[in-house]
Amino acid sequence: MEESVDLPSRLAILPFRNKVLLPGAIIRIRCTSPSSVKLVEQELWQREEKGLIGILPVRDATETASVSPSLPQGAGNDAAERSSKTHVVTPEAHKLDGKNLQEVTYWHNRGVAARALHLSRGVEKPSGRVTYIVVLEGLCRFNVQDLSTRGTYYTARIAPLDMTKAEMEQVEQDPEFVTLSRQFKATAMELITLLEQKQKTGGRTKVLLETVPVQKLADIFVASFEISFEEQLAMLDSVDLKVRLSKATELVDRHLQSIRVAEKISQKVEGQLSKSQKEFLLRQQMRAIKEELGDNDDDEDDVTALERKMETAGMPSNIWKHAQRELRRLKKMQPQQPGYNSSRVYLELLADLPWEKTTEEQDLDLKGARERLDSDHYGLVKVKQRVIEYLAVRKLKPDARGPVLCFVGPPGVGKTSLASSIAAALGRKFIRISLGGVKDEADIRGHRRTYIGSMPGRLIDGVKRVGVCNPVMLLDEIDKTGSDVRGDPASALLEVLDPEQNKTFNDHYLNVPFDLSKVVFVATANRVQPIPPALLDRMEVIELPGYTYEEKLKIAMRHLIPRVLDQHGLSYEFLKIPEAMVKLVIRRYTREAGVRNLERNLAALARAAAVRVAEQGQAVPLSKDVHQLAPPLLENRLADGAEVEMEVIPMGLNNHEISNAFKIAMPLIVDEAMLEKVLGPPRFDDTEAAERVATPGVSVGLVWTSFGGEVQFVEATEMAGKGELHLTGQLGDVIKESAQIALTWVRARSRDLMLASAAEVNLMESRDIHIHFPAGAVPKDGPSAGVTMVTALVSLLSQRRVRADTAMTGEISLRGLVLPVGGIKDKILAAHRFGIKRVIIPERNLKDLAEVPATVLTSLEVLFAKRMEDVLEQAFEGGCPWRRHSKI
Repeated sequence: MEESVDLPSRLAILPFRNKVLLPGAIIRIRCTSPSSVKLVEQELWQREEKGLIGILPVRDATETASVSPSLPQGAGNDAAERSSKTHVVTPEAHKLDGKNLQEVTYWHNRGVAARALHLSRGVEKPSGRVTYIVVLEGLCRFNVQDLSTRGTYYTARIAPLDMTKAEMEQVEQDPEFVTLSRQFKATAMELITLLEQKQKTGGRTKVLLETVPVQKLADIFVASFEISFEEQLAMLDSVDLKVRLSKATELVDRHLQSIRVAEKISQKVEGQLSKSQKEFLLRQQMRAIKEELGDNDDDEDDVTALERKMETAGMPSNIWKHAQRELRRLKKMQPQQPGYNSSRVYLELLADLPWEKTTEEQDLDLKGARERLDSDHYGLVKVKQRVIEYLAVRKLKPDARGPVLCFVGPPGVGKTSLASSIAAALGRKFIRISLGGVKDEADIRGHRRTYIGSMPGRLIDGVKRVGVCNPVMLLDEIDKTGSDVRGDPASALLEVLDPEQNKTFNDHYLNVPFDLSKVVFVATANRVQPIPPALLDRMEVIELPGYTYEEKLKIAMRHLIPRVLDQHGLSYEFLKIPEAMVKLVIRRYTREAGVRNLERNLAALARAAAVRVAEQGQAVPLSKDVHQLAPPLLENRLADGAEVEMEVIPMGLNNHEISNAFKIAMPLIVDEAMLEKVLGPPRFDDTEAAERVATPGVSVGLVWTSFGGEVQFVEATEMAGKGELHLTGQLGDVIKESAQIALTWVRARSRDLMLASAAEVNLMESRDIHIHFPAGAVPKDGPSAGVTMVTALVSLLSQRRVRADTAMTGEISLRGLVLPVGGIKDKILAAHRFGIKRVIIPERNLKDLAEVPATVLTSLEVLFAKRMEDVLEQAFEGGCPWRRHSKI
């Protein structure tokens, strides 16, 4: 770097927008605009080493310049990037934007002369435009006296601002300058030392402090900092050496302080990271000290407690080895690591599972079990007998792998409570797992531990909650599982319910085999059809039919009414429901297979009584530590109509005695008027069947649903048309085919049945027939309505009414045979609930009557039909009068 530079009187000017080149700084620029390319080519490229140009800062148009000769349109502008290191060319060059200055541009009045250290020329394809990459070094300051144009670029008449050698020697003798120089060098040395420590470099930068003059050293240091444009201009304008050193010292010190703050923050972060490692080492040392002192039991940490819990869990040897591996892995992990919590939760599950813990079974008392079943469930004789047989086998062979019982029946018939009674008879713990709506296989087998939020399946979780490995587990609503892209839970249950496979049940989360062979599985379902055949094959189906009218009455009097009164804080002294009123509730307000709606209606009556008692202020809730009020005093207060204050009842009194102390003079007795007031008008009427079959074309059928048997009316009518058959009532394909078969059979036998005259060739000529199944919102399907539709069509075409007390069921063939159907027991019970007196069923269903309660059969007349003609003979009043004239 030269001490002095001889500048010409005029220099070509290269403008820098919002950038400043200081003496001693080196920058690399790329010239692309026509004006800058022309300037470089004429002033630098052609003159080689002798070329000099002036770098003049250009302010934005919105700012005010100290010198304001405005540039005309077409003036170019070049952007530059200052070098990050002194005398080191940056690898990245800023492009000259080549943008025409459409607005007024203001030039600074001071600039820096620069020479080219390196030039390279290039041609852009495919435009063919010439560009230059120039490495410039700032030399010295100058002052602009005037600006003029030379072709496409500008030139300026300049005046140098550097001091002469004599002036410089005079300034160096100034004590203030000497002090500023020492202060600057000390601050710069401190900065260089700090940077060399961070970057671990040699002392080459310190040589600058000894070889370069201090006035140029200030420009070099400031040029390496990221400072604002205004601070750059201020440094450029600092012609006075004292001012320049003062500003440079301030900027160097500010940069030094920013580096120290950043270093302090970095050290603080690193200290926090090493703190966890330090805590881990201290815990290890503390554990070793406690082991030497024998103080582990006083303040053991969680991992040690978990390890002891695992040792007492009674795991099999192969699982214990797996658990030890996981425990060693956990001990090596820090609590802050992502997998620490998941590993710990997994080990806690292994420790909590009852690998060997069982419930001590009591000696099975079959007599006591029978009495418990009889007390908990009325009726269901065959079902309870099967349960007793199951328990008897368990008594003779406790480790017998008995069948999985599956109770199938309508809602509210006691399926879940039967499973609870089995658990009580065996003396085992009971747990219920609901499978209704389960569509994910992971609910049975668990999620794999690689997933976020993974957990064990419901079976393993249930065994963990119950705390023993031999509970009675109820799989409730097993017929309501679904399947989708997440798997098929019913298929996963195949392994669970197979005695040969469930002893090594593998849960995906547990990932080790668990023995489920000691668990007594019991399942419940409303229907058998949705259960996959493979799963159904692993269970023994026990059907629970609906209750008869007499059974409902007994259940209500023995079980439901006492339970409802207890749930509502009442007793028989407050509310009495006579047996006659219970009969009315059963007949007029409930027609269901179970007793849930019956219990709801009884609860409504209890709530009405509770309101009356509460309004009279008789049942005041009392604490247990109050004294009893003398009955005569209480009676006097009630007789006088005064309010009862807080009275004292002794601690020894039970709820029954408290109720007696406050019993009202007249208990509420339910009558027919109260029924209609509380429950509303009757929902069902015994005369419904007679009213609906009062016109020809209506017959009464019996169908089976998931809620038990139901009575289904079939209506037929005719109209002028083209011989078409219309079917309505949300019918399935099977029942539609049965309707077509029924119509075909009637048309084929129309003459024999005297439904058409000899002259009529086509029974359906000029007429349409419409068959409707009421309750159109309920889907219907199945073949058992065949005989019912034939009867409705014959009634319509003959204009004779079907008997109102007769219902029928059966499938019909094209030849008129009545084929057997299913659900006979539920259908007959439905007819009994509805008040039907005569039921026609297929002759081949005679064997199914053995399951029907005797009390129901004695109140019904069951008629058998082998052919359709037998049905018609029994369905119409007085038989089939046209049969004697027919050939059938």
